Amino acid sequence: MKKLLILFVFSCTFSFSQTGIIKGQIIDKQSEIPLPGATIELLNAEVATGKFTDDNGYYIIDNVPIGRQSIRISYVGFETITIPNIVVNSGKEAIVNISLIESFNQLDDVVLTLGTNKDRSINKLAVVSSRQFSLEEVNRFSGGRSDVGRLAANFAGVSAPDDSRNDIVVRGNSPTGLLWRLEGIPIPSPNHYSTLGTTGGPVSALNTNMLKNSDFLTSAFPAEYGNALGGVFDLGFRKGNKDTYEYTAQLGIFTGVEAMAEGPLGNNNGSFLVAARYSLVGLIGAGAGGTAATPNYSDISFNIDFGDGKLGNLSLFGILGSSDIEFLGDDINEDDLFAAEDENAFVESGFGVIGLKHRINIGNKSYLKSIASISTSSNTFKSDRFIDKGTPQERIIRFTDVDDTQNRFALSTLFNTKLNRNVTLRAGVVYENFGIESLLRDRTEQGDNDGDGDPDLFTFRDIDDNFNLIQPYIQGQFRLTEKITFNSGLHSQYSNLNEQFAIGPRAALNYKITPKHNLNLGYGIHYQNVPLPLLFLNEDVNGQLIQTNRQLDFTQSEHFVLGYNVKLAKSWRAKLEVYYQDISNAAVEPFSSSYSSLTEGTDFDFDNDRVSLVNEGTGYNQGLELTVEKFFSDGYYGLLTTSIFESKYEGSDGIERNTPFNNGYVMNLLAGREINIGKEKKNQLFFDTRLSYAGGRYFTPVDLAASQQAGFEILQEDIAFSEQFDDYFRWDIKFGIKFNSKTKKQSHQFYVDLQNVTNNENVFVRRYNRLTNNVDQVNQIGFFPDFGYRFQF
Repeated sequence: MKKLLILFVFSCTFSFSQTGIIKGQIIDKQSEIPLPGATIELLNAEVATGKFTDDNGYYIIDNVPIGRQSIRISYVGFETITIPNIVVNSGKEAIVNISLIESFNQLDDVVLTLGTNKDRSINKLAVVSSRQFSLEEVNRFSGGRSDVGRLAANFAGVSAPDDSRNDIVVRGNSPTGLLWRLEGIPIPSPNHYSTLGTTGGPVSALNTNMLKNSDFLTSAFPAEYGNALGGVFDLGFRKGNKDTYEYTAQLGIFTGVEAMAEGPLGNNNGSFLVAARYSLVGLIGAGAGGTAATPNYSDISFNIDFGDGKLGNLSLFGILGSSDIEFLGDDINEDDLFAAEDENAFVESGFGVIGLKHRINIGNKSYLKSIASISTSSNTFKSDRFIDKGTPQERIIRFTDVDDTQNRFALSTLFNTKLNRNVTLRAGVVYENFGIESLLRDRTEQGDNDGDGDPDLFTFRDIDDNFNLIQPYIQGQFRLTEKITFNSGLHSQYSNLNEQFAIGPRAALNYKITPKHNLNLGYGIHYQNVPLPLLFLNEDVNGQLIQTNRQLDFTQSEHFVLGYNVKLAKSWRAKLEVYYQDISNAAVEPFSSSYSSLTEGTDFDFDNDRVSLVNEGTGYNQGLELTVEKFFSDGYYGLLTTSIFESKYEGSDGIERNTPFNNGYVMNLLAGREINIGKEKKNQLFFDTRLSYAGGRYFTPVDLAASQQAGFEILQEDIAFSEQFDDYFRWDIKFGIKFNSKTKKQSHQFYVDLQNVTNNENVFVRRYNRLTNNVDQVNQIGFFPDFGYRFQF
């Protein structure tokens, strides 16, 4: 590593004369059909460079100077777009795909700068509470660990108060309300060490080097998104380079050891892209992420595009991941985030999705896209507890046994048509078949009914079942005037598990007051299944184990959003949104209780004693969000997001309480600087920083006397979520160097990411310690240095 650092510094003193390539495809944003003959100009070049797209909308500009470049794309009858800050290096070709919007009037002469419109989503039907994000952003921000979940935590309305996991809280909603989609199909939680019903985990299984620009939505989603209350990650894999072979090697503490290859496939513009990773800490045998145990995880991702033919375009994509970790009590400290000193625990998990996507253009204004996929998510957790540890009577018993597998077959078909320049329609259906195999046996809080001297090992779940979820939808975009665009649609949802059918309207209005000022309105009714671990819980009824939650209906959330956007200056924008969400049909207990399903999703597991639940719970989320953003230009960027919000719920006792996600406020400040170095300014030093400040989480205090008497943790549920942790604060600093090779198609990047540089003691949990008979406070991860190296060639 020392030699590498010397090489980087030494090389920066030389002058180079490298060039790179910018290429991509230009399509009509409404019909998503390629635009042949579009003009692409390289701006600020010493020699004027202009190119045209071919019959399939592809273009290529070669001999582009290394560094950040800008291009302008124009097409007769369409709005002209300028794209600044395209990163061109000597190790990898820059692929820039662009969607043009047809002018409202054919004589309009409109020029847009796309770099100041990243708040606009890829999905043309999402005009409120949505924004796109890029691969560069995921890898650039400090403290992000190349994780899209942690990236989203920087956006307004999102908080991630747990450094040990990438769960995100969107506008006060439980993380269980998040929908993950890949290539247009719903998928299980794409995380290592993920568990049934959760949407996050300690380490992401999504390789960000595989991603293209994708969407993140926080409220009032378009009609094509369903079975979600809180937010949507709509992700897509990029295609491999269809013209030449390229390779990437990468190393990082959290991302692991990685190799990636891409290149052309066949003669019809086909390509392949494949990447594999393995845990670096697993290779060196070190602990990470708040535990002394060594996590082992690996994943492989791929996207194979078979090219365009008479029957359309066919591609195969997927992710396969596995992970395991062993927590041995003798090696565990009392402040371990995940384990206890008197237990040996063994964890294994797996995640996989394989999909086949087909698309065929119908005429020059319509297309049909269909995706079929199979996916799986599994986890096992086996805990052996020491009894009378450290005494002559020491023995060990199996205390917890979990074996969960969720298999899913999904089929999605979508028809999109552009009737004219002002009307676009889209209709489709998503079908999912869930196969659930779940075993949960646990001794926690159980009596000794068999008289063997130990708590009974009760079977909370033991199922092998399946059910179907069908979601038809229809939606349209109507450009009513040059200033007013109206989107509307209907989403319906049917589950044969409980014969539940629901239909929800969706609508959004965008009013362009002036070229610099926009007003947005959004509305939607959204539905979601109660989390599966709750649906299939057993209850002992007269000696028989019965799933008394099985008939629970969908939880409902009604979203209202008002937004205002303003372009403050070149590369500067501000956005203000006000929202209210009214939640009903939450699962609560049939007797007076503080419990609600809206409070689940804060950890790896769910309450296992909540049975005979009824759909009578309510809640609401309301708040105000401000974003001020300076997109990258003139060598620097900045992002300030502030959220002030309230998240409340009512259990069956009718008392309004804080949810555990009611932090009250979140503020993030990010900034970065890039400095060109070397005689020809082709290499860069970069610096990034992030400050995050948030209100503490609400929690239910431990009843210490009752816990000491029982020998396990008992909470004061009559005052649930009445106490609050101290405020959360974290400061991250990242710096590094980018180096472009003098004579070869190669580039190097090295960075150091110092996380929580002030070593601030943010609270993780206050929990009852059965060994000391006290309530202990465990803090989150303190100062932690990360590093990374990337070689592209």
